[in-house]
Amino acid sequence: MITSDLKPLLARFIREVWDEGRAEAVAAYLAPRYTIHHDPGDQWDGHVLDQSGYIDRLKMSRAPFPDQRFDIQRMCSEDDAVNMTWLWTATHLADLPGFPATGAPIRMSGATTYFFDQDQRLTGHWQITDRLGVFQQLQHTRAGT
Repeated sequence: MITSDLKPLLARFIREVWDEGRAEAVAAYLAPRYTIHHDPGDQWDGHVLDQSGYIDRLKMSRAPFPDQRFDIQRMCSEDDAVNMTWLWTATHLADLPGFPATGAPIRMSGATTYFFDQDQRLTGHWQITDRLGVFQQLQHTRAGT
């Protein structure tokens, strides 16, 4: 059982790694193995990544949306896990398969449970996101309506 509050650590990870895209910061937060337990629609769903693989995922995920930001709504922690609800905003600045860059703002919401080891390093996550909503926004923008 982990006794310290992991919420500030997770908030720093989200800001530095996902908002700022600082791939060099990944090693400070991740355990050697990171498991994506559940993340429907994510090409890495069910995969176990090393830190290099996680950095590849970070870069590929951020490429179309380099200005992305997570607005953390709430965090709740228990033992070795922190659940975080969030709102995500970004601008579609690079191509996605089937969706050329539009420059349009995109929004999404989700909830992620992050898991930590005894050394307070991230070992994985379980996530639900509104990827359908992102797809619909991209379709709407592509159609010009």
